[in-house]
Amino acid sequence: MLNRPDSDNSSLFKLEKVTIAWPGHTVLHEISLTIKHGEKLAILGRSGSGKSSLLNHLYQLNSLAQGRAFCQQNPGLVPSLSAFHNIFMGQLDKHHFLYNAINLFFPFKEALADVGALAERVGLADKLMERAETLSGGQQQRVALARCLYQNRAVFLGDEPVSAVDETQADDLLSLIMSAHQTVIIALHNTQQALRHCDRIIGLHGGAIVLDAPSKALTQNDLSEFYSETSYSASAKSFGAPLMSCQNLSSAG
Repeated sequence: MLNRPDSDNSSLFKLEKVTIAWPGHTVLHEISLTIKHGEKLAILGRSGSGKSSLLNHLYQLNSLAQGRAFCQQNPGLVPSLSAFHNIFMGQLDKHHFLYNAINLFFPFKEALADVGALAERVGLADKLMERAETLSGGQQQRVALARCLYQNRAVFLGDEPVSAVDETQADDLLSLIMSAHQTVIIALHNTQQALRHCDRIIGLHGGAIVLDAPSKALTQNDLSEFYSETSYSASAKSFGAPLMSCQNLSSAG
């Protein structure tokens, strides 16, 4: 079926019994999920649970394609270009080809100022003119994040966009992401960050959504239960596992 954001203005995405699959492998089976404008939502799950597949599916829905930015796990930088030019690529579509071509060789002062200010906010002010290939993994990840921020979109989708930096810096970057976008849908591996920065948490396991709850109703122990193989061994064996609420999780502990 073709999935489009709901006609209700409060709904950004509405999936009803959607199956997401790759050739020979079903990743998520008949999931239903509604995401509203303004939500800050974390997607949790073990490696291979379908976090990236769900984010890709949401990003590829056509009707709001121009209104969202997607920060993927692979930074996708041009190695031979500077951090400045890689970040500037976030606004290539806003300028004429000639402007972009000139800026490649002789950066305009306005572009330098705008990108420089953003680079400072992600901790890259001293790396702005260095080639991407000379940067560390964490620095490259921050360049990719800055490129997404530079797009100035209302909706941000991120696939573990702060996984390569330390926890303190990750918290600062997540705060920046949350403040810069109306809606955030982000896959995280750090459950404490999910609780601190997001107002809703989705958990994927066994091809299903097994957790969907407000973060204020969850504790760190609840999320530890979510990641417990013992607690979720049944849902790992088949699709269509029942949705686990925060009450289910607390009683399981």
